[in-house]
Amino acid sequence: MSYVIDRRLNGKNKSTVNRQRFLRRYREHIKKAVEEAVSRRSITDMEHGEQISIPGRDIDEPILHHGRGGKQTIIHPGNKEFTSGERIPRPQGGGGGKGAGKASNSGEGMDDFVFQITQEEFLDFMFEDLELPNLVKRHLNGAETFKTVRAGISSEGNPSRINIIRTLRSAHARRIALSGSSRAKLREAKLELERLKLQEPDNIGDIRAIEEEILKLRARIERVPFLDTFDVKYNLLTKQPNPSSKAVMFCLMDVSGSMTQATKDVAKRFFILLYLFLKRNYDKIEVVFIRHHTSAKEVDEEEFFYSRETGGTIVSSALKLMQEIMAERYPINEWNIYGAQASDGDNWNDDSPVCRDILINQIMPFMQYYTYVEITPREHQALWYEYEAVRDAFSDAFAQQQLVSAADIYPVFRELFQRRLAA
Repeated sequence: MSYVIDRRLNGKNKSTVNRQRFLRRYREHIKKAVEEAVSRRSITDMEHGEQISIPGRDIDEPILHHGRGGKQTIIHPGNKEFTSGERIPRPQGGGGGKGAGKASNSGEGMDDFVFQITQEEFLDFMFEDLELPNLVKRHLNGAETFKTVRAGISSEGNPSRINIIRTLRSAHARRIALSGSSRAKLREAKLELERLKLQEPDNIGDIRAIEEEILKLRARIERVPFLDTFDVKYNLLTKQPNPSSKAVMFCLMDVSGSMTQATKDVAKRFFILLYLFLKRNYDKIEVVFIRHHTSAKEVDEEEFFYSRETGGTIVSSALKLMQEIMAERYPINEWNIYGAQASDGDNWNDDSPVCRDILINQIMPFMQYYTYVEITPREHQALWYEYEAVRDAFSDAFAQQQLVSAADIYPVFRELFQRRLAA
């Protein structure tokens, strides 16, 4: 029997390759679970992993074994029930598996295989349909930003961060502490030697004894090192979370009769990406959901995406409510304000100029960024052209894009990231 011993240096992380291979093999199962999680979770609960369940029958591995050699002649008995090509039905009861049914005293089964994917893997699978480039994926998956600050003096650290003044001061203090008594005795011995040479020059024995004592004291003082490892001091640097101000994200969505559930799902993907983008830049972020048809109201996320209330379309009602909430709860000297609006483009024609005026005069002067996505394959309507005037007036803080499917969401975020890099 032969044994295989793994002596790789990276043995601690050798399961990483196996895990990546496993994720590639069961991509369809994981992808389905992630899609279900996206539709089930709230926008503010996207930064976690997910538990994936794979049926036991899908994780069977092929088995290689030796067959019997030579020629085998086997005579099978015939049957009166089946013919060639027919499918044999599964036996009733007694087999392995799960589900309702009577208990059996025979047969074996296998539970589903359950494992956990990390936050980064979950976001990678979620972003896959959106066709985000790797740079954007890393930014959205990345950790919080930190800044390096000085945090005093340490006895351990990087040689490039040696504090020379503190080191020499510590070495000098150590030499004084270790050789102070010897130096005092040395001074006394020198004075005694001078006295003997002046007053008792014939006392050779005492003079030699004092000279030997002086040599011993000097040797003892010289044995104290000028610099010891204990003396070396380093500038201590620590990482602190980069302080950032607060942000609020307004989510506005048209829920009129023309907005289907598929359109709302695309809008949810858009809102999720914007929330994750802002979450990476602000320690505290709040989300305000405003839904509208002919009238607008502030709701929670469940009602925002899944309420069945519909009606006509007056977009200005949502913009007016957003402006009122901004003025009442989010002062611009304390909050960075972002807006995201999703619609299929339908609006009462006389209302579109009103939306333009509200945005230009009452909302955009206080916004960090406002994005409008029109989720429709049809031609643009009056609302789109009125918003083009807003874009011309606030080109650095307003973006609009037309979306047909989830894969078209990225252009808006590309503009956001380009603006961030330019800043």
